[in-house]
Amino acid sequence: MENAKIIGGWRVASDRIADLGENEIFVFGSNIQGAHGGGAAWFAYKQFGAQWGVGEGLTGRTYALPTMEGEASLKKAVERFIACARQHPELTFLVTAVGCGIAGYTPAVVAPLFAEAAKLENVYLPQVFVDVLASK
Repeated sequence: MENAKIIGGWRVASDRIADLGENEIFVFGSNIQGAHGGGAAWFAYKQFGAQWGVGEGLTGRTYALPTMEGEASLKKAVERFIACARQHPELTFLVTAVGCGIAGYTPAVVAPLFAEAAKLENVYLPQVFVDVLASK
């Protein structure tokens, strides 16, 4: 897989995803309104079929995670994402540094939300999240 590798036992998503392989899903941060106007959301919309107006869940070859509605909301959205990843072992989820751009969170805040996701064989996290999780 070009977009993912295993480093030190951790599944790590590339920080530069231009194309998706078969069954790969681009996981990006959005807002609940699904207005994919900038950053990874815009890229997901233009390149991978994220649906405008859908702020959470699977559309096209993407999974939108709402990151702009507060930390408690993000935590619940990540829990729903983990449930989706468990329900779809045939898909490989390539997580970007969701919440660490326009939403303004740091990896130290967001990465722990993905601790359970890191245990799933079909989820690859960004290196900045792995660095936080590996240090705990």
